Amino acid sequence: MKALLGLSRAIDALNEQVGRLVYWCVLITVLVSAANATSRYALNIASNAWLELQWYLFAAVFLLSAGYTLLHNEHIRIDVVAAQLSRRRQIWIDVFGLVFFLLPMSLFIMWLSWPIFMNAWTAARSPAAPAASSAGLRECWCRPVSFSSACKASPS
Repeated sequence: MKALLGLSRAIDALNEQVGRLVYWCVLITVLVSAANATSRYALNIASNAWLELQWYLFAAVFLLSAGYTLLHNEHIRIDVVAAQLSRRRQIWIDVFGLVFFLLPMSLFIMWLSWPIFMNAWTAARSPAAPAASSAGLRECWCRPVSFSSACKASPS
């Protein structure tokens, strides 16, 4: 039991650190978005690379913050309904949602995204790999990592 509690604390610490890193990704995303809009409309200079960077950063923020959100119990609920229920019933609804919705969905998405990640990994590692394949790798790693983070954070 002590080993499981130690593992739970380690996962919580990891999710805390990832969440703090995601704070900085939010700032970078806002700055990239503002610079992109300024260059596009004020300077009449457009770049799809900056727009793609903005989307990748937004996806990373959204996906990687799942474990941090669960750790701090800030996930979305229907507060109008939950406020009417006892604390015990709210906890049972959380447990039910985690066991029957979050964990199966996260495991399913991890299972589906793993071959995509591995294809991007092998393409990026080949000697003749174009820059686009390594960009695909940067995009694909967030999926299995983020959903495994959500799975690990849900029981703690």
